[in-house]
Amino acid sequence: MRKRLLPSFGLLSLILSLSLSCTAQEKESPNTMLSEEEKASLETATFGAGCFWCVEAVFENLDGVKSVESGYMGGETENPTYREVSMGNTGHAEVTRIYYDPKVISYKTLLDWLWRSHDPTTLNRQGADVGTQYRSAIFYHSDEQREIAEASKETAQSMFDSPIVTEITAASEFYIAEDYHQDYYKLNKSAPYCQMVIRPKLKKLDLE
Repeated sequence: MRKRLLPSFGLLSLILSLSLSCTAQEKESPNTMLSEEEKASLETATFGAGCFWCVEAVFENLDGVKSVESGYMGGETENPTYREVSMGNTGHAEVTRIYYDPKVISYKTLLDWLWRSHDPTTLNRQGADVGTQYRSAIFYHSDEQREIAEASKETAQSMFDSPIVTEITAASEFYIAEDYHQDYYKLNKSAPYCQMVIRPKLKKLDLE
C-alpha cells in the first residue's frame, strides 16, 4: 500500500503565509479618487500600519473620511512599483493617504483608530507581512500634526505591554499604488486575505 506523502510543516507554513500576506493581485479598481479641488478643501493624514489593504478598509469606514488612497512613502527610489517595494529594497512603507473633513472627524480621532487597528509594538511586521515596507509609521503634514501624533503615541502606550515602535516623521513624496490596490477589500471580498485577515479585523472593530 502506497503511503500518501504529506507536505512538510515548513511547506504548509509557507503556503499559509503566502495566502495570508499582502501579495495577491486581483481586479482593477475604478478611478474613484477625489478631484484636486475637492482634496484642497480637506485635511490629509498619512499612516503606515502593515498591508495597506487592511488600513484602507478600516479608514474607509469612518464618518468624515472622504477618500483613502493606498501608496508608498518614506523611501529613496523614485516612482517605485509594488514589486520593488514588496522586496523591501526601496525604503518605502506601504501607506494610506487619508482625506478627511476635520469638521466631522479630528486628526486625534484618526490616530485613536490607528492604534486600535494594528499592533504598533512589532517592528517591521504585521501578522504574516514582514519587512520594513510594513512598518508602523505616522507621516505628519504639519507641526500641529506632529505634536498631536507624539502626544497620542505617548497616551496609547498604556494600551500595550511592549514599547510602541511607530516612527513619526515628516511626510515626503507620496507615490500612489497601482490601480488594482485601490478599494481592494471592496472589490475582492472573497479573496483569502480579505476573508481571513481584513474581514475579522473589521468585525473586531465593529466596522462590519
